[in-house]
This record gives sequence, C-alpha cells and structure tokens, in this order.
Amino acid sequence: MNYYEILQIKIDSSGAEIKQAYRNLAKQFHPDSQHKNANHEQIIKLNAAYEVLNDPKKRYIYDQKIKQKNHNLIENRQNKSYHASQYYRQDKENRRKKEHLQFHWLKDVYFPINTLIDSIILSLEKEIEDLSADVFDDELMSIFTNYLENCRRGFEMAKKILASQPNPSLYGGIAANLYYGLNHISDGIEELERFTLTYDDYYLHTGRELFNLAEEISQSAADMVERFI
Repeated sequence: MNYYEILQIKIDSSGAEIKQAYRNLAKQFHPDSQHKNANHEQIIKLNAAYEVLNDPKKRYIYDQKIKQKNHNLIENRQNKSYHASQYYRQDKENRRKKEHLQFHWLKDVYFPINTLIDSIILSLEKEIEDLSADVFDDELMSIFTNYLENCRRGFEMAKKILASQPNPSLYGGIAANLYYGLNHISDGIEELERFTLTYDDYYLHTGRELFNLAEEISQSAADMVERFI
C-alpha cells in the first residue's frame, strides 16, 4: 500500500486535499480520539505518508519512484509473456541467427551506452564533494559546470547510439530501461544546471535523486543482460 492509498486520495490530489484527508483520518485513528477505529499503528502510517506527500520536494521524488516501480512491473510481465511465446514459436536455427544479430546490438548499442551512463553517474558524488568545499568559489563551480557539460555530451552521444539501430524485440526491456534511464539523466542534468545558476540546494538534491533513479534503472538493464550472456 503506497502513501496515496494510506491517505485514501488520488495521486493528483492537491495540497489542500492531502491536508484534509490527513485531518479526517487522524481524527478516526488517533489513540486519544475515543473513536472505535483508534489505532496507533495506523497513525504511524498516516504520519509517514503525510510527511512525504505534504512536502513538494519529497512528493516529487516519491512520485518518480512509484512511476519507475510500476514501469518495471509492467516490463517484467511483458518479458515473461514474450519469452514464453518465443520459446515455442522459434526453432533452433532461427534462434541461433537471431542471437547472432542480437549480440551485435549488445556490443554496438548496449555496452557503449552503459559505459557512457556509468561515466556520467559514478562521478557525481565526487564532483559534489569537491564543490562542497566552497560552492561560491568560481574555480570550483567552473570545474563542476565543466563536468555537467561533459555529462551533456555523454548523454547526447548515448541518445544517438540508441537511435542508431532498431531495438531487437528480445531485448525490448533492456532498450526501454536505457531510454528511461537516459531521460532521468537528462532531467537530472537540467536540475544540476539550475543549481549552478541559483545555488538553491533543492535543485542539487533533485538532480542527485534523478541520477540515483537512473543508476537503479541502469542496474535493472544490467541484470537483464546477465540473463542473455
């Protein structure tokens, strides 16, 4: 049960609706309310849900995680259905030919993109740590902005590689994860670029979280690849 379900609201509920739902449920479940539904454990769940959904920053990150979780569930179902049907439809020779072509897609598309994604994501924490010595130091900020420019170039290169060849149907889940991971990286770069202009930690935090989501997606793709090699 997610936080929206705990508060019994829709995912697009306004801030006012969230507060009202929390108040109504808190009256029912608070141990001191003398209500027949009083429940200490339920109050703990309500408080946890309200703390996240009432904070726009925390709610944004939470919504991204829900979307990614739902996306992965759908992909897992599709992959299971696809592989089951392929097994019975293809004979040994057709599978051998297809696997040969698919190996080239992994070699020419997946692995180069995965290397670019790693080069972008894995450097972020060190770059932030170096910058944190003094975010208002022009030289340190220049180094950080150069890093973001390199990230942008790496992202553009990865996007071109992904579009350079048709995605084999067998690797549809891997290709989809590459696509969504790159989208998160692009959004993360934009947030980090806003930070360099505003010095607002919100953009730094959001950019970092988007990179973390991209890293999780990249790992999901890597786990899929492991099953084929």
